[in-house]
Amino acid sequence: MFGVPENEKNGSHEDAAVLLDYSARKLDAVEVARVEEHLKACAACREMADGQRAVWEALDCWEPAPVSPDFDRRLYQRIEKEVSWLDRVMRPFRPLFVRHGLPIVATACLLFVAGLLLQRPADVPGPNPKPEITADQAESALQEMEMLREFNRIAPADSAQPQM
Repeated sequence: MFGVPENEKNGSHEDAAVLLDYSARKLDAVEVARVEEHLKACAACREMADGQRAVWEALDCWEPAPVSPDFDRRLYQRIEKEVSWLDRVMRPFRPLFVRHGLPIVATACLLFVAGLLLQRPADVPGPNPKPEITADQAESALQEMEMLREFNRIAPADSAQPQM
């Protein structure tokens, strides 16, 4: 549209954005000149730009009503008064939840945990398998026990007591 010959334009959303920026006075001088040149030749764009210009002029002239000094106070009071539908429904049941709700919830949690534990019991180790001992290991152990027995017989009973 802008900078494109008339026979090749396709009226994209980007062109509308450029026209909106033109009407809002957000374009630089070069872009403004290019858009104004295009508006001389294109009636549809000129109509849109004129409509946008009228909107911006109306907004520039509009003066909002002054806010009353107690606006914030009244707003916060109104917010505090508003109650959600869930609170309205649950309000009659609150005393029941306070008196009976906690024990019920605790019981439900206890049952849930017990169910989990009963469903999948802890791994309990089975009896230890007997270690396999080779003949060489047994013979070596017996020889060492015999040597300790001989040592105990030869060693005097006094030498076991430390001397001071």
